[in-house]
Amino acid sequence: MNFVQNTERGCLECKGCCETSGSKLSVHDWLCDIPEEEYATAYVEVQFKNTRKEYFLNEDHIPLEKGDIVAVEASPGHDIGMVTLTGRLVLFQLWKHSTRHSTINKKIYRIARPYDLERWEEAKAREHETMIRSRQIAAELGLDMKIGDVEFQGDGNKAIFYYIAEGRVDFRQLIRVLADNFHVRIEMKQIGVRQEAGRIGGIGPCGRELCCASWMSHFTSVSTEAARLQDISMNPQKLAGQCGKLKCCINYEADMYVDARKGMPSRKIVLETKDNAYYYFKTDLFKREITYSTDKTIAKDLVTLTARQAFDVINMNQKGIKPDTLLPESKETQTKKSDSHDILDDNVSRFDSTRKKRKKKRTAAPADGRPKAAAEGRPKRSPKPSADGAPQAATKASAPKSPRRERKGNNPQPTPTDGPSPQ
Repeated sequence: MNFVQNTERGCLECKGCCETSGSKLSVHDWLCDIPEEEYATAYVEVQFKNTRKEYFLNEDHIPLEKGDIVAVEASPGHDIGMVTLTGRLVLFQLWKHSTRHSTINKKIYRIARPYDLERWEEAKAREHETMIRSRQIAAELGLDMKIGDVEFQGDGNKAIFYYIAEGRVDFRQLIRVLADNFHVRIEMKQIGVRQEAGRIGGIGPCGRELCCASWMSHFTSVSTEAARLQDISMNPQKLAGQCGKLKCCINYEADMYVDARKGMPSRKIVLETKDNAYYYFKTDLFKREITYSTDKTIAKDLVTLTARQAFDVINMNQKGIKPDTLLPESKETQTKKSDSHDILDDNVSRFDSTRKKRKKKRTAAPADGRPKAAAEGRPKRSPKPSADGAPQAATKASAPKSPRRERKGNNPQPTPTDGPSPQ
């Protein structure tokens, strides 16, 4: 596979992901290095503004690659788009989006010429101004709708108005007014708030680009039950995304949590002991542990059991046996420590260096040369008497000092202290 240096993105890219890998809803062509697969079908995937994609027929067998700007058939006139996928992978995309081959009748005219690109740029420059004016017209007519975006056709003869509305809107009068103002063919297309967020784009709370703006093309309904399965806080502000609806990413791991709960006891089962009845409080699926409380509403006398221990108690209750306690005796005396640690609870001063330079105190000697005790007028300490009653200081003074010998090697030589060293 041949890699090319992309100067804009600063990385090495192959033919299958260059040009459009950073665009919305891009598809990696993992069959790009196989020559036979590139011309396996005449269908080509073309992407227009934002998330709109359509499929066209390359009847003239024009050599196309990913990223080419082409002129395609439209009604009326022609439109300008970018080629995002060719070869056998287009058939997989048609199957994924449930598109029949018989419904694809439009074809690709040619690779866009400079004149086509000029008209395309002029049409795109009119989109923002047209959207602002159309919103004012809709407000004047008293229509309960919001025009979120406007897309002009490549030749400038047609404009698609994307709008959001909660109910049914009669926009026949609006179409007449828009056609008189802009002198183009008008097409109204209703979208949801999720599609609007995908068209506008943005950054999610995870710090990445919105899924609806980067790769999602089909939107499934998200329910609060998926959040309950994952024990997510039922706070509407945290569950809602940029569009105001429930986040689509809540559904990503919902199936995994459903499978993990299959090996756990039901929440409705009450564990009976001789002293109390224990009700379900919470579950930790990662540790396979369940916490029970003696009260239905509040956390009281919490006891944490593993899934195996809970099933053992349930089996005993079904046989009519009530254990004395839920936990074994060996575990009752042990205090359970939490494995989790919150770094925010630590003191910030832990990053400071604890090493302190110790400065040695140097005392200057008196000018007269006398000791510090004598200079200050304090009495000298009397020497401690030795075993024979003589002062120890006098004994040390009477003994001659022996010169120190140099130590050779690792065996130190003893130095006599009773008399002069023999020569």
